[in-house]
Amino acid sequence: MKFEPNTGAYPTMITPYNRDFSVDYGAVRALVEWYYIKGCDGIFASCQSSEIHLLPLADRVKLAETVCETARSLARGGRRMTVVASGHISDSYDEQVEELRAVASTGVDSVIMISNRFDIENTGDERWLDEVSRMVDALGDISLGIYECPRPYKRLLTPRMIDYLTSCGRFAFIKDTCCDALEIARRQKQIDSTESRGLKPLLFNANAQTLLETLRAGIAGYCGVMCNFHPELYVKLCRLYDSQPKAAELLGAFLSQAAFIESMTYPSCAKYHLDKVGVKMLTVSRTSGELSDYAKLCVDKMDTLAAHFDELYGV
Repeated sequence: MKFEPNTGAYPTMITPYNRDFSVDYGAVRALVEWYYIKGCDGIFASCQSSEIHLLPLADRVKLAETVCETARSLARGGRRMTVVASGHISDSYDEQVEELRAVASTGVDSVIMISNRFDIENTGDERWLDEVSRMVDALGDISLGIYECPRPYKRLLTPRMIDYLTSCGRFAFIKDTCCDALEIARRQKQIDSTESRGLKPLLFNANAQTLLETLRAGIAGYCGVMCNFHPELYVKLCRLYDSQPKAAELLGAFLSQAAFIESMTYPSCAKYHLDKVGVKMLTVSRTSGELSDYAKLCVDKMDTLAAHFDELYGV
């Protein structure tokens, strides 16, 4: 197994709906194309932003499959986006095996496990490691990842967990949601210093406010909700953070403030933005209420600033 994900910027993909709340797969394909045009290095499909906790398994799998097929078709143009996907939400081990095997069958580059689905009672490292190891064996020879999903609760990785994920040789991807720049830097240092029997995981930060500092600490990139608004600016920051430090400071400051828009009825606010820029979709969501005029105004003002930074940085 030699797979290594692209470094850089990955959106956590949202799920567009029709008026009856069935998935709008035409809009899904259009969104993947928009990510590609904007320069995204990869996509995280069937994640919390996709509202997987409210989708049946068939839709979780079809989402991953549609994203994978569309991304591969676009790759004929010469640039290939990495596609990773999760989708396991059950408490039962056997049901989780079924869910993850179904996601793996779609052909995604890496199947992402959710950290809070192991040791559900949160008893400690020992049981968590036992259950993850058992799942790794059950899934066969495929590339894996781990995601500190905030729902239903955030199970943060401990040093002992990271040691296993790095050394076992099966994990290529970690999505970090601890939102602590010093802890992320410590995690990256631990990964770098740990021997692996195969794959070594790349660490991606979900938090815009700590992104610049953690890029400088050696992480692989950004994987988060704000790539549904201005992904090209995250792509740019992941490219210039080292070579253009002053430009990176300014861009990073904007991105860190703009990211607070997530509190404005996400993912509906992202759908409003995407529809406005030409990726036609309804703003309805299964997890958030109706978008207020105030939230729309906040998105509009953020978009005005983002357009200025697009022009400033030539993206």
